Amino acid sequence: MTNPTPAPATLSVCGTVVARYCDGSDVAPTLSPRPYLHPVTTLGQTTVTEVYPDDHRHHLGVSIAVADVSGVSFWGGRTFTRDRGSVMLDNHGRQHHVSWITVDDAHLVELVSWTAPDGTELLREERSWTARPISPDAWALDVATRLCNTSGRDLSIGSPATNGRPRAGYGGFFWRAPIAAEPPRVFGPGLDTEDQLHGSRAAWLALVGRSPQGRAWTLVFTQDGPERDPWFLRAAEYPGVGTALAWSRRLPVPAGSTLERQVTTVIADGCPDPAALADAARKRP
Repeated sequence: MTNPTPAPATLSVCGTVVARYCDGSDVAPTLSPRPYLHPVTTLGQTTVTEVYPDDHRHHLGVSIAVADVSGVSFWGGRTFTRDRGSVMLDNHGRQHHVSWITVDDAHLVELVSWTAPDGTELLREERSWTARPISPDAWALDVATRLCNTSGRDLSIGSPATNGRPRAGYGGFFWRAPIAAEPPRVFGPGLDTEDQLHGSRAAWLALVGRSPQGRAWTLVFTQDGPERDPWFLRAAEYPGVGTALAWSRRLPVPAGSTLERQVTTVIADGCPDPAALADAARKRP
Protein backbone atom coordinates (compact mmCIF):
# COMPACT_ATOMS: atom_id res chain seq x y z
CA MET A 1 0.00 0.00 0.00
CA THR A 2 1.46 3.36 -1.02
CA ASN A 3 1.58 6.45 1.14
CA PRO A 4 1.75 9.77 -0.77
CA THR A 5 3.02 11.68 2.26
CA PRO A 6 6.84 11.81 2.67
CA ALA A 7 6.47 11.37 6.41
CA PRO A 8 9.57 11.20 8.60
CA ALA A 9 11.14 7.77 8.34
CA THR A 10 14.10 6.02 9.92
CA LEU A 11 16.09 2.83 9.50
CA SER A 12 16.87 0.69 12.54
CA VAL A 13 19.10 -2.28 13.26
CA CYS A 14 18.23 -4.46 16.26
CA GLY A 15 16.19 -1.61 17.75
CA THR A 16 18.83 1.10 17.24
CA VAL A 17 18.03 3.94 14.84
CA VAL A 18 20.99 4.21 12.45
CA ALA A 19 19.69 6.47 9.66
CA ARG A 20 17.09 9.15 9.08
CA TYR A 21 15.40 9.77 5.75
CA CYS A 22 14.93 13.31 4.44
CA ASP A 23 12.78 13.95 1.35
CA GLY A 24 14.88 16.98 0.31
CA SER A 25 11.89 19.25 -0.25
CA ASP A 26 13.55 22.03 1.77
CA VAL A 27 16.83 21.91 -0.18
CA ALA A 28 17.62 25.10 -2.15
CA PRO A 29 16.92 24.78 -5.91
CA THR A 30 20.56 25.44 -6.86
CA LEU A 31 21.63 22.41 -4.80
CA SER A 32 19.46 20.03 -6.90
CA PRO A 33 16.94 18.94 -4.23
CA ARG A 34 16.75 15.19 -3.69
CA PRO A 35 15.97 12.58 -1.02
CA TYR A 36 18.89 11.61 1.18
CA LEU A 37 19.87 9.91 4.43
CA HIS A 38 21.35 11.96 7.30
CA PRO A 39 22.50 11.41 9.92
CA VAL A 40 23.73 7.90 9.29
CA THR A 41 25.46 6.48 12.35
CA THR A 42 27.41 3.49 13.55
CA LEU A 43 25.71 1.17 16.02
CA GLY A 44 27.66 3.12 18.66
CA GLN A 45 25.97 6.31 17.40
CA THR A 46 28.98 7.96 15.72
CA THR A 47 27.74 10.06 12.80
CA VAL A 48 29.40 9.15 9.49
CA THR A 49 27.55 11.48 7.08
CA GLU A 50 27.56 15.23 6.47
CA VAL A 51 25.14 17.71 4.86
CA TYR A 52 25.71 21.21 3.48
CA PRO A 53 29.48 21.22 4.20
CA ASP A 54 31.19 24.55 3.58
CA ASP A 55 33.40 23.08 0.86
CA HIS A 56 30.49 21.62 -1.18
CA ARG A 57 27.07 22.85 -0.05
CA HIS A 58 25.32 20.43 -2.43
CA HIS A 59 26.71 17.31 -0.71
CA LEU A 60 23.78 15.70 1.10
CA GLY A 61 24.58 12.68 3.25
CA VAL A 62 23.83 9.53 1.25
CA SER A 63 22.01 10.17 -2.00
CA ILE A 64 21.76 9.38 -5.70
CA ALA A 65 23.20 12.45 -7.45
CA VAL A 66 23.96 12.70 -11.17
CA ALA A 67 25.79 15.69 -12.62
CA ASP A 68 24.35 15.60 -16.13
CA VAL A 69 21.19 13.97 -17.47
CA SER A 70 21.01 15.33 -21.02
CA GLY A 71 22.12 18.72 -19.72
CA VAL A 72 20.13 18.76 -16.45
CA SER A 73 22.11 18.73 -13.19
CA PHE A 74 20.86 16.45 -10.44
CA TRP A 75 24.13 17.00 -8.56
CA GLY A 76 23.85 20.66 -7.56
CA GLY A 77 26.18 23.63 -7.58
CA ARG A 78 28.25 24.52 -10.61
CA THR A 79 28.41 22.68 -13.94
CA PHE A 80 31.66 21.99 -15.76
CA THR A 81 31.56 23.21 -19.37
CA ARG A 82 34.12 22.77 -22.14
CA ASP A 83 34.25 26.45 -23.06
CA ARG A 84 33.95 28.19 -19.68
CA GLY A 85 35.06 25.64 -17.09
CA SER A 86 33.00 25.35 -13.90
CA VAL A 87 30.13 27.84 -13.91
CA MET A 88 26.73 28.25 -12.29
CA LEU A 89 23.96 27.50 -14.78
CA ASP A 90 20.17 27.56 -14.57
CA ASN A 91 20.02 23.82 -15.18
CA HIS A 92 19.24 22.31 -11.79
CA GLY A 93 16.76 19.47 -11.67
CA ARG A 94 14.81 18.12 -8.72
CA GLN A 95 14.09 14.64 -7.38
CA HIS A 96 10.55 14.59 -5.95
CA HIS A 97 9.48 11.93 -3.48
CA VAL A 98 6.24 10.63 -5.04
CA SER A 99 5.10 7.90 -2.67
CA TRP A 100 6.15 5.13 -0.34
CA ILE A 101 5.90 1.54 -1.49
CA THR A 102 7.27 0.07 1.75
CA VAL A 103 7.96 1.63 5.14
CA ASP A 104 9.42 -0.81 7.68
CA ASP A 105 11.94 -0.39 10.48
CA ALA A 106 14.75 -1.74 8.33
CA HIS A 107 13.43 -1.31 4.79
CA LEU A 108 12.19 1.76 2.88
CA VAL A 109 11.08 1.71 -0.74
CA GLU A 110 10.00 4.90 -2.50
CA LEU A 111 9.05 6.22 -5.91
CA VAL A 112 11.02 9.29 -7.00
CA SER A 113 10.36 11.58 -9.97
CA TRP A 114 13.38 13.26 -11.60
CA THR A 115 12.22 16.50 -13.21
CA ALA A 116 13.92 19.13 -15.34
CA PRO A 117 13.83 22.85 -14.40
CA ASP A 118 10.58 23.26 -16.38
CA GLY A 119 8.92 20.45 -14.41
CA THR A 120 9.10 17.83 -17.17
CA GLU A 121 9.75 14.34 -15.86
CA LEU A 122 12.89 12.74 -17.29
CA LEU A 123 13.19 9.67 -15.08
CA ARG A 124 10.97 7.72 -12.68
CA GLU A 125 12.90 5.83 -10.02
CA GLU A 126 12.15 3.04 -7.58
CA ARG A 127 14.69 3.34 -4.77
CA SER A 128 15.15 1.06 -1.79
CA TRP A 129 17.11 1.67 1.41
CA THR A 130 17.71 -1.45 3.51
CA ALA A 131 19.54 -1.82 6.85
CA ARG A 132 20.77 -5.19 8.12
CA PRO A 133 23.07 -6.35 10.94
CA ILE A 134 26.55 -7.66 10.12
CA SER A 135 28.13 -8.06 13.57
CA PRO A 136 27.76 -6.61 17.08
CA ASP A 137 29.75 -3.57 15.88
CA ALA A 138 28.71 -3.27 12.24
CA TRP A 139 25.68 -3.04 9.97
CA ALA A 140 25.12 -2.81 6.22
CA LEU A 141 23.11 -0.33 4.16
CA ASP A 142 21.90 -1.57 0.77
CA VAL A 143 20.89 1.20 -1.64
CA ALA A 144 19.24 -0.07 -4.83
CA THR A 145 17.96 2.08 -7.67
CA ARG A 146 15.87 1.36 -10.78
CA LEU A 147 15.80 4.40 -13.06
CA CYS A 148 13.31 4.31 -15.93
CA ASN A 149 13.48 6.83 -18.77
CA THR A 150 9.92 8.20 -18.89
CA SER A 151 10.72 11.29 -20.97
CA GLY A 152 9.58 9.82 -24.27
CA ARG A 153 12.98 10.46 -25.84
CA ASP A 154 16.49 9.09 -25.64
CA LEU A 155 18.58 10.48 -22.78
CA SER A 156 22.21 10.13 -21.76
CA ILE A 157 24.12 10.50 -18.50
CA GLY A 158 27.29 12.57 -18.48
CA SER A 159 29.75 14.00 -15.98
CA PRO A 160 32.38 16.74 -15.71
CA ALA A 161 34.80 14.18 -17.20
CA THR A 162 32.69 13.68 -20.33
CA ASN A 163 32.48 17.47 -20.57
CA GLY A 164 36.27 17.86 -20.53
CA ARG A 165 37.51 17.60 -16.93
CA PRO A 166 39.65 14.43 -16.70
CA ARG A 167 39.12 12.01 -13.79
CA ALA A 168 36.02 13.88 -12.63
CA GLY A 169 33.54 11.26 -13.75
CA TYR A 170 31.33 11.48 -10.67
CA GLY A 171 27.61 10.85 -10.71
CA GLY A 172 25.50 8.03 -9.23
CA PHE A 173 25.51 6.81 -5.62
CA PHE A 174 27.39 9.27 -3.41
CA TRP A 175 28.32 9.24 0.29
CA ARG A 176 29.66 12.36 1.98
CA ALA A 177 31.46 11.71 5.28
CA PRO A 178 32.36 14.37 7.89
CA ILE A 179 35.65 16.23 7.86
CA ALA A 180 37.87 15.72 10.92
CA ALA A 181 41.35 16.83 11.97
CA GLU A 182 42.98 14.19 9.74
CA PRO A 183 41.72 12.77 6.42
CA PRO A 184 40.57 9.16 6.47
CA ARG A 185 42.83 6.35 5.35
CA VAL A 186 41.75 4.52 2.19
CA PHE A 187 41.99 0.83 1.35
CA GLY A 188 41.07 -1.60 -1.39
CA PRO A 189 42.10 -5.15 -2.28
CA GLY A 190 45.86 -4.73 -2.76
CA LEU A 191 45.53 -0.94 -2.98
CA ASP A 192 46.02 1.73 -0.33
CA THR A 193 46.24 5.16 -1.96
CA GLU A 194 43.61 7.59 -3.16
CA ASP A 195 45.21 7.78 -6.60
CA GLN A 196 45.16 4.00 -7.05
CA LEU A 197 41.53 3.59 -6.00
CA HIS A 198 40.07 6.66 -7.73
CA GLY A 199 38.67 5.46 -11.06
CA SER A 200 39.34 1.79 -10.28
CA ARG A 201 36.78 -1.01 -10.39
CA ALA A 202 38.05 -2.53 -7.14
CA ALA A 203 35.82 -5.20 -5.59
CA TRP A 204 35.55 -3.03 -2.48
CA LEU A 205 36.75 0.33 -1.20
CA ALA A 206 37.13 1.43 2.42
CA LEU A 207 37.46 4.67 4.36
CA VAL A 208 38.82 4.45 7.90
CA GLY A 209 38.65 7.67 9.85
CA ARG A 210 37.68 9.45 13.03
CA SER A 211 34.81 11.70 13.93
CA PRO A 212 35.51 15.32 14.88
CA GLN A 213 35.23 14.04 18.47
CA GLY A 214 37.94 11.41 17.84
CA ARG A 215 35.77 8.26 17.62
CA ALA A 216 37.03 5.72 15.06
CA TRP A 217 34.77 4.54 12.25
CA THR A 218 35.07 2.38 9.14
CA LEU A 219 33.04 2.45 5.92
CA VAL A 220 33.36 -0.33 3.34
CA PHE A 221 31.68 0.06 -0.06
CA THR A 222 30.84 -2.71 -2.51
CA GLN A 223 28.80 -2.81 -5.71
CA ASP A 224 26.28 -5.58 -6.36
CA GLY A 225 24.87 -6.82 -9.63
CA PRO A 226 26.36 -7.41 -13.10
CA GLU A 227 27.54 -3.80 -13.57
CA ARG A 228 30.47 -2.47 -11.53
CA ASP A 229 31.11 1.22 -12.17
CA PRO A 230 34.44 2.94 -11.50
CA TRP A 231 34.81 4.39 -8.02
CA PHE A 232 34.94 8.13 -7.42
CA LEU A 233 37.05 8.79 -4.31
CA ARG A 234 38.06 11.85 -2.36
CA ALA A 235 40.02 11.65 0.92
CA ALA A 236 42.67 14.37 1.15
CA GLU A 237 40.41 17.22 -0.03
CA TYR A 238 37.26 15.95 1.70
CA PRO A 239 35.94 12.47 2.57
CA GLY A 240 33.55 11.22 -0.09
CA VAL A 241 32.89 8.01 -2.04
CA GLY A 242 30.67 7.49 -5.05
CA THR A 243 30.16 5.51 -8.20
CA ALA A 244 30.76 6.90 -11.67
CA LEU A 245 28.04 6.08 -14.19
CA ALA A 246 29.88 8.16 -16.82
CA TRP A 247 33.57 7.94 -15.93
CA SER A 248 34.96 8.73 -19.38
CA ARG A 249 32.08 8.51 -21.84
CA ARG A 250 28.37 9.30 -21.75
CA LEU A 251 26.01 6.50 -20.75
CA PRO A 252 23.01 6.15 -23.12
CA VAL A 253 19.59 5.76 -21.51
CA PRO A 254 17.19 5.01 -24.39
CA ALA A 255 13.52 5.98 -24.14
CA GLY A 256 11.62 3.49 -22.00
CA SER A 257 14.76 1.71 -20.79
CA THR A 258 15.66 1.00 -17.16
CA LEU A 259 19.03 1.43 -15.46
CA GLU A 260 19.67 -0.62 -12.30
CA ARG A 261 22.44 -0.32 -9.73
CA GLN A 262 23.01 -1.37 -6.10
CA VAL A 263 25.69 -0.30 -3.61
CA THR A 264 26.19 -1.85 -0.19
CA THR A 265 28.01 0.07 2.53
CA VAL A 266 29.17 -1.50 5.79
CA ILE A 267 29.22 0.96 8.70
CA ALA A 268 31.38 -0.09 11.63
CA ASP A 269 32.67 1.25 14.92
CA GLY A 270 36.44 1.17 15.33
CA CYS A 271 38.92 -0.12 12.75
CA PRO A 272 38.00 -3.72 11.88
CA ASP A 273 39.49 -5.49 8.86
CA PRO A 274 37.83 -3.97 5.74
CA ALA A 275 38.22 -7.14 3.66
CA ALA A 276 36.42 -9.17 6.33
CA LEU A 277 33.60 -6.60 6.41
CA ALA A 278 33.29 -6.76 2.63
CA ASP A 279 33.00 -10.55 2.80
CA ALA A 280 30.42 -10.33 5.58
CA ALA A 281 28.33 -7.86 3.58
CA ARG A 282 27.96 -10.39 0.75
CA LYS A 283 26.45 -13.00 3.09
CA ARG A 284 22.79 -12.04 3.03
CA PRO A 285 20.27 -13.93 5.16
